[in-house]
Amino acid sequence: MAEGLFVAFEGGDGAGKSTQARALAATLEARGLEVVLTREPGGTPAAEAIREVVLTPAYSGLDPRAEALLYAASRAEHVASLVLPALQRGAVVITDRYIDSSIAYQGVGRGLGPDVVGEINLWATRSLLPDLTVLLDVEAGAGLARLSTEPDRLESEPEEFHATVVTAFRALAAGDPDRYLVLAAHGDVDAISTSVLARVDELLADRA
Repeated sequence: MAEGLFVAFEGGDGAGKSTQARALAATLEARGLEVVLTREPGGTPAAEAIREVVLTPAYSGLDPRAEALLYAASRAEHVASLVLPALQRGAVVITDRYIDSSIAYQGVGRGLGPDVVGEINLWATRSLLPDLTVLLDVEAGAGLARLSTEPDRLESEPEEFHATVVTAFRALAAGDPDRYLVLAAHGDVDAISTSVLARVDELLADRA
């Protein structure tokens, strides 16, 4: 179904996902590849509208099930309207967060159950999984200390919540080592970029 390469960056808040996603996109674009750099929740106008609801602090009392379904709805729109068409063109799609974030934050952090949240999101995305998921691993306290803007609704959760999320990401990576590349987020930024690019180059070579 998908002919391009799909790369997702995951990790707790403040792990540096956006920085590394942009670095990878810039390198691949400089080589002349078509690259679609996107984020979740978001990526399309409708998905960005949902992002406003799930991340705005004004909605702090949002029911966890509603939260999980809103993320899945945003992701369904994102995949159908942006991700799948780009992959079918042969592009490299790089996303800042994907299904594993919902499993970690809503499935484990909110206590809704990782299997339930995973199934909802697989249905929403037509079972589309990344070819590579880069987990930038950072302790909750260290990651939150890195934030340079006013925290959003999820970033404002207690450190204990974020510690649970970090543990969930580690468990996901351990359960699917072939798909994951786990890197310490506190390492040198350029060294992290080099490690990511090396793995991406391997995957691109397999498609050549």
